[in-house]
Amino acid sequence: MAKDTPPRWDRRMQQRLARGEAAALGELYDRFASLVHSQAHRMLDDEDAADLVTREVFAQVWEDPEAYDPKQGSMRSWVARLTHRQAVRRLRREAALSYAREHGEGAVPDPEELERRVRSATAAARADYIVSSMPASLRQALELAYIQRRDYRQAAADLGVTEDEARRRLRLGLQLLSTANTRPREGCSPPGYGRAK
Repeated sequence: MAKDTPPRWDRRMQQRLARGEAAALGELYDRFASLVHSQAHRMLDDEDAADLVTREVFAQVWEDPEAYDPKQGSMRSWVARLTHRQAVRRLRREAALSYAREHGEGAVPDPEELERRVRSATAAARADYIVSSMPASLRQALELAYIQRRDYRQAAADLGVTEDEARRRLRLGLQLLSTANTRPREGCSPPGYGRAK
């Protein structure tokens, strides 16, 4: 199978959705709803808004499954891109409404401030994605060090590895995480975190 060929599951899922199989939508929802909701929640910092985005994304998938292009990546990446776009739209809409309430009807927020907020929310969501996608061994080391406040020696003991291995895991985890704040080059972003359209 060619390297850029998407998994067979993705192609079958698209075909089932295109035929209107409700069970396919249920299966897709079971597989990706937590990804969609957590990404939307991280970007919007609002449970209700994340719920709305989740419903909007799966409605969009149901209404237009042919929009998925296997040449552009996996179905997971496509669903994550849809989520990102919906969350950015909602973020922009809410910022404009909030600004208009504070500054009067018809007032428009500073576009640079709005884009800064969108970039910040996108970087936060990208960081969440990176952490959730990294190997468990790296994620566990980071959680011990930065959530439980353990040094590398304590992390090594908790993980049952050498101190050198604990340092290596922390270093690799931090290197991966550091890419969350960099503006990705076109086509090089983590799956699902492309630029909004």
